[in-house]
Amino acid sequence: MTDTIADLFVRIINARMAGLAFTEAPYSSMKEAILKVLKKEQYIVGYTCDKKAKMIKIDIQNSRNFSKIVRISKPSRRLYVKSKNIPRPKSGYGTVIVSTPKGVLSGEEARRSNIGGEIICEVY
Repeated sequence: MTDTIADLFVRIINARMAGLAFTEAPYSSMKEAILKVLKKEQYIVGYTCDKKAKMIKIDIQNSRNFSKIVRISKPSRRLYVKSKNIPRPKSGYGTVIVSTPKGVLSGEEARRSNIGGEIICEVY
């Protein structure tokens, strides 16, 4: 598998479309950081990490309604922006997830902290 983060997004979207309450994905610290931001923005209800089995169980039941998670920065093409150029998807109704030197943050947190970085995805 080349892009494990895109695989995580596909698993979440497919589980929502199928009406499932939970989904599982292989564990990585980057995925955990992304899920932390998704939980903070209420796109997922929660997640549990089983580091021994190397799996993450994601609870998506009764979460905030969203239709797409679009991967922006890919392994073949990375996209870096300054804090003032962080996009606001869907006129502020969506969220951007940014990987910064201070960790993985939402676009709004990165803009407030005046920190730029790599745009991972847009959620709306």
